[in-house]
Amino acid sequence: MKGEREVKNGVSEEEREVKRKRVMERSDSPPPPLGFNNPLLPFANAYDDDNNQQNKSQTRCNVVAKGEGNGNKVKGEAQVEVDDDEDDDDDASKGRGKHSRHVEVRRDCPYLDTVNRQVLDFDFERFCSVSLSNLNVYACLVCGKYFQGRSQKSHAYTHSLEAGHHVYINLLTEKVYCLPDSYEINDPSLDDIRHVLNPRFSRAQVNELDKNRQWSRALDGSDYLPGMVGLNNIQKTEFVNVTIQSLMRVTPLRNFFLIPENYQHCKSPLGHRFGELTRKIWHARNFKGQVSPHEFLQAVMKASKKRFRIGQQSDPVEFMSWLLNTLHMDLRTSKDASSIIHKCFQGELEVVKEYQGNENKEISRMPFLMLGLDLPPPPLFKDVMEKNIIPQVYGYFKS
Repeated sequence: MKGEREVKNGVSEEEREVKRKRVMERSDSPPPPLGFNNPLLPFANAYDDDNNQQNKSQTRCNVVAKGEGNGNKVKGEAQVEVDDDEDDDDDASKGRGKHSRHVEVRRDCPYLDTVNRQVLDFDFERFCSVSLSNLNVYACLVCGKYFQGRSQKSHAYTHSLEAGHHVYINLLTEKVYCLPDSYEINDPSLDDIRHVLNPRFSRAQVNELDKNRQWSRALDGSDYLPGMVGLNNIQKTEFVNVTIQSLMRVTPLRNFFLIPENYQHCKSPLGHRFGELTRKIWHARNFKGQVSPHEFLQAVMKASKKRFRIGQQSDPVEFMSWLLNTLHMDLRTSKDASSIIHKCFQGELEVVKEYQGNENKEISRMPFLMLGLDLPPPPLFKDVMEKNIIPQVYGYFKS
């Protein structure tokens, strides 16, 4: 009878006790809090499933060892060697618990000559081409495709074995790795790729932008002027392209969005995508002479609840009015109701009402962001060059 009680359903009392201890150990170390403030990457603090369990067990072992050595209780403190990039470690993730491992850093890599800059395109959404996930995405610098993770069961690791492509860059942290060896590559020759992935401007460069206008050359040998690059038309999106090209000519607005620190308080992805597109248009080290506004269009579709979408033509004036008002609402703060949008575009229309036989006048002022004006008809007769003169009207604007 005693043997039957000890062995019940094929499980002894000792095995059940071991399982209970394991459950208690797991409950002692709670998972790390998810704290990420960047609205563009709300899921950037997720982990690779492959390394998560392994790193949890390693951290748990270190906690137990430290507690036994000091004779004190340890609550969630672990001494581990840090892999700053295995599971998305951007600057915004400071203060968040993360499980990491040591990664070797090398400067010499035998596969750097396989990097093909001609196929690199960072204008599209950063999703894994296999799992369609936006978590921990790497770009293959040989074929340009996006893959998730770099652990042994990840899609990037599998691609490195199947295709023989070994150099990958993390689209969030901009760190370059060699797979399947999984060591970090620290080589200055890859800085141009990082600049194309995430263009940067200092305040001094922004101030000198209009003074030193120089032509740049793409990888295919074509010349382009920064700020005057073409935008790809993605299925009837001309109304977006003309609006973007018009706004890029507004100098205060351009200078504001070239510095991400100016709108880091913005929680809307639309503002960050607009700033990212602005930096790409004015970047002088692009690999090609045109830019694709694909990610900006995705943010527009989400913010407008598909009022403006890819594949459906819309009115440019209506889109510009919506865009300016939405950006203003996203950029204003509680302390200051104004924004860079109002500083650049808000005007005041003075309306004077005069009554016949009465000298009194009623003066009212109406604020506006866009003011429609009727243009006069073209002239009836042609000029000496046998061309119609484009009519021009001079308006008086008081600043």
